[in-house]
Amino acid sequence: MRKLVYYIGSSLDGRIAGPGDEVDFYPVGDGEEAASYMGWVNGLYPETVPTRMRGMAGLDGVPNKRFDTVVMGLRTYRMVLDQGVPSPYAHLRQYVVSTSLEESPDPAVRLAREPLALVRELKSEDGPDIWLCGGGGLAASLLPEIDEMIVKSYPVVAGAGVPLFDGAFRPTPFTAADRRTFPNGVAITWYAK
Repeated sequence: MRKLVYYIGSSLDGRIAGPGDEVDFYPVGDGEEAASYMGWVNGLYPETVPTRMRGMAGLDGVPNKRFDTVVMGLRTYRMVLDQGVPSPYAHLRQYVVSTSLEESPDPAVRLAREPLALVRELKSEDGPDIWLCGGGGLAASLLPEIDEMIVKSYPVVAGAGVPLFDGAFRPTPFTAADRRTFPNGVAITWYAK
């Protein structure tokens, strides 16, 4: 059975975006530090790089390794849609969970109204894992179905913004399975349910 994997970047205080949905405050370092970190991450999960940035990252023609499907909430999708990108991950099957968006701006992006039903259906299929890329409200609603989390923890405190999970109090244990740190201060931790 496929896994639902919440692969996400976070500040030290657990914010995946700022109060205005900013994501440009995560420090990745400069020069060799940044290149080393980005090269390692992009090499492991090339399909998580948006389609329009794959060429700049040297990933044109690189096959997907871990995921074939991405699920995102409307706020996450809106960040790229507002930049004129209606199909941000054209190399993946794309789903946007929304109760307010009436129709998809792109035929390659499918709308879903019921996130739990969608994910359960996707998990019943054969194939690679499913990437949950945000946001915090969607992650909270899908918590019972999240099998693994991969959290890129950046050495910065946001102070406010979108939390990793934005929902009801529901303690759910995960086990840290692995961790890697980088010279730029970023730590990636793999958690299993």
